[in-house]
Amino acid sequence: MNKNITISAPAKLNLFLHITGQREDGYHLLQTVFQFLDYADTISLTLREDSQIVRTLELEGVPAEDDLVVKAARLLQAHCDSPLGVDIAVEKRLPMGGGLGGGSSNAASVLVALNHLWQCGLNQQELMTLGVQLGADVPVFIFAQSAWAEGVGERLKPIDLPKKWFLVLKPQINVSTAKVFAHPQLQRDCSTITIRDFLQGQTQVQNVCENPVRDMCPEVDQALKDLAKYGESKLTGTGACVFAAFDDRKQAETAFSELSGKWDGFVAEGMSQSPLKEFFPNG
Repeated sequence: MNKNITISAPAKLNLFLHITGQREDGYHLLQTVFQFLDYADTISLTLREDSQIVRTLELEGVPAEDDLVVKAARLLQAHCDSPLGVDIAVEKRLPMGGGLGGGSSNAASVLVALNHLWQCGLNQQELMTLGVQLGADVPVFIFAQSAWAEGVGERLKPIDLPKKWFLVLKPQINVSTAKVFAHPQLQRDCSTITIRDFLQGQTQVQNVCENPVRDMCPEVDQALKDLAKYGESKLTGTGACVFAAFDDRKQAETAFSELSGKWDGFVAEGMSQSPLKEFFPNG
C-alpha cells in the first residue's frame, strides 16, 4: 500500500459563462467551457493508521474545519467507512476567491488521491457524484479534462481546445458570488449554443458575470481595460481574476512584463488534461 501521494491541483478558467435559465430550486442553468492551466497548488497526503484527518499547514483566514480539503477527506472517510486517516499539506499558489477554482481543485485532488491511498475502490463517476456535495466545480476537476458543461455545471462533455498560453491578472479583492447572482445587470436568458458553434466561432460568447462585476468592482473593470490593450480580456467565473489568451508564451510574457508593475498575476499554458487523469486511464 502506498503511504504518500503528492499531486498538483491545477487552476481552471471559464472561457465563457452563459446563464440559460433557472430551476425551480433557484439554481441557475449554465453553459460554460472549463480550461485547465499548468499553474497549481501542490497537495501532499501521508497515510495515517489512526483515522485522524490532520491539516499540517495553516491557511490564513480558513480554519481547518472549514477547509475543503478537510471536508473532502471526511466526506470520503464517512462514505467508505474507512478506518484510515491522513495528514494533508497544501502549498498554495492559486489566489483564493479569484474564480480559478483553487478550493474546488484542492477538494477534487484530495478525493481522488485518498480514494487511491485508502483503497476505497470508487470509480470516477462515483467520485464526481460525491464531489458535487462539496461544490459545483468539484466534479469537473475530477473529470480531469477540458470540458463543456451544462445544467448547473454537472453535465460534462470532453472538448478539444486549441493550444494557448494565458496571462491571468489578480486584482487584490474578493468578489461575492452571491452578490453577482443577485445583481440586476446579470443576464439570465442566454440562448443555448452548441459545442460546434463555439469551436467554429460562429456565435458570440461572453461571461454574463462580467458586467455585474465591473459595476461592483472598479479594480476588476480597470484590470480588464489594461489587459484589453494586449488581447481580448475576459473575466473567469465570478472573478476577480481576468485573463487573455495568446498563441505563444513569449507574447503572454511580454504583456505581463508591461503589466506586472501594476497587477499581480502569472503566465500559464492551457492543458487538455489535469494531473488527476492518471488515476483514471480509461475514464
